[in-house]
Amino acid sequence: MQIILTNTGKRYNREWIFRHCNYTFTSGKSYAITGSNGSGKSTLLQVIAGATLHNEGTVEYNDGQRTTSNEQHYTNISIAAPYLELIEEMTAKEMLSFHSKFKPLIQSLSIEDMLKIVGLENAVNKQLRYFSSGMKQRLKLAQAFFSNAPVLLLDEPTTNLDADGITLYQSLISNYTKNKLVIISSNVKEEYDFCEEVIKISDYKSA
Repeated sequence: MQIILTNTGKRYNREWIFRHCNYTFTSGKSYAITGSNGSGKSTLLQVIAGATLHNEGTVEYNDGQRTTSNEQHYTNISIAAPYLELIEEMTAKEMLSFHSKFKPLIQSLSIEDMLKIVGLENAVNKQLRYFSSGMKQRLKLAQAFFSNAPVLLLDEPTTNLDADGITLYQSLISNYTKNKLVIISSNVKEEYDFCEEVIKISDYKSA
């Protein structure tokens, strides 16, 4: 799987968040998008995901057989981000089951196994409205890491996690990203210190 950005730019009103971005992301490698708060790294990740439209250039998704537009690629991408909402009336088990209707989960684990791995085995049937912020983040990570998708996008993945949660995140990276294309938006070194390539959003600032 490849994601190819060619002269890609995004602006809000008259301000360019980034511009002239040329980059190819390839399966089996991990990338970090870094920058200060408000610099646009999350916006770039959203453009890569197809969740936010770019204003110039192209974003292409090549699965090795064909190149698709951003209306067709969603099944290849899983994402976890602080701004993505969960359905609070559902339980943890119901949420993962509902998610699997749109994007298959890996078949080697049951939903109960997945929730146990992320430390939510005692909250399988608990409504998400009663989850702490850290528990919700663990569920978001489970939803992203255990999706059977070749691309994993993570935006500030340890948000709301304690020390045990950060250790869990590092374990998920080690055990469930083999052969995947991983892109992480972060300014926290511990979240991306394993990445092979680091992209500074400041390199794509242009008037």
